Amino acid sequence: MYKTKTVEPLESIEDYKLNFIRTDSTLGDALKTLNLISDKYPERPLTLLIHDKENRLAGTLTDGDIRRKIVSGSNLNDLVKNCINRNFSFIRKNGGSYYDLKEFRSLGIRLLPVINERSEIVKIYDLTKLKSILPVETVIMAGGKGTRLRPLTNDTPKPLLKVGDKPIMEHNMDRLISYGVQNFSVSINYLADQIESYFGNGHDKAVDIRYIRENEPLGTAGSLSLIDSFRTDDILLTNSDVLTTLNYEDFYLDFKKRNADISIVSVPYRVKVPYGVFEMKGGKVSSLKEKPEYTYYTNAGIYLIKKQLIRDIPVNKHLDITDFVEGQVKKGKKVISFPFWGYWLDVGKPEDLQNAQKAIQILDKY
Repeated sequence: MYKTKTVEPLESIEDYKLNFIRTDSTLGDALKTLNLISDKYPERPLTLLIHDKENRLAGTLTDGDIRRKIVSGSNLNDLVKNCINRNFSFIRKNGGSYYDLKEFRSLGIRLLPVINERSEIVKIYDLTKLKSILPVETVIMAGGKGTRLRPLTNDTPKPLLKVGDKPIMEHNMDRLISYGVQNFSVSINYLADQIESYFGNGHDKAVDIRYIRENEPLGTAGSLSLIDSFRTDDILLTNSDVLTTLNYEDFYLDFKKRNADISIVSVPYRVKVPYGVFEMKGGKVSSLKEKPEYTYYTNAGIYLIKKQLIRDIPVNKHLDITDFVEGQVKKGKKVISFPFWGYWLDVGKPEDLQNAQKAIQILDKY
């Protein structure tokens, strides 16, 4: 078995250091800091995170809080520790739980700190940018040769082909990050060094990326057997070359609500028959439909899987995800479909890549 290196998820807060001030600062200091944030980062929430000398989070302070304090008689020389909101919202590090951000937003929360057991801030969630915080580890299948896209893939792996200003896989990954996904495992084989060199360990995106190298192609399910440990109870498996407006939160909540073992995103595929079609019953024509159109639901290449099912995958043997799913159905596991009617494109052929170039500006807004 290929042993993946266990790495603690990267939880950089450097981008939000300006929002930190000490409890012994004054309201005047706080106001100056907020003005600096407004000038330097016009779109950033005007929320200060107040910490004591042991770097423990003591409370929060907003521009509105300061105005209310001044109106009620405080002055700019008063210490923030006497003015802060100590009944603040936060979440615990590595809680492994789903958090409904709509509830936090309804309370006016815009910056949501993540704290450890010592009440130190280890991460900041900006709720003006983040869609959700999903407790799933994502496995991205990026080992294919992309033969249908040759010669473009002769020297470049398909996941690194650019759509707009960045690679296909980076669009995919950034969208998942916007749903709060922090842990990624990437299965690589063809031109693997290029993919690993481009994304690194995830530091630039404040996530953790580990790699699973296939010595031989193992199929869309076989490479899962090479991962020695997962960090969440539910695993999201996706192809690297899918561009979509899928709401991953809706997908996850449907999976949990229906208590499924596996959920598969399905997209409609319409077939229009250009002729009149007979419907037969007992050897007789029961009806005649002129040029009917039929809708089928096809596999979109995005799955949610309970972690314990992955134990059934034979180690280091080729196994396609379709065969794995069929095997789970035969065992009586609950396998469901999540119909999706939004934008979805599997970038497999040159014309798909051309279509992706036209659509990406719209997709990035979702």
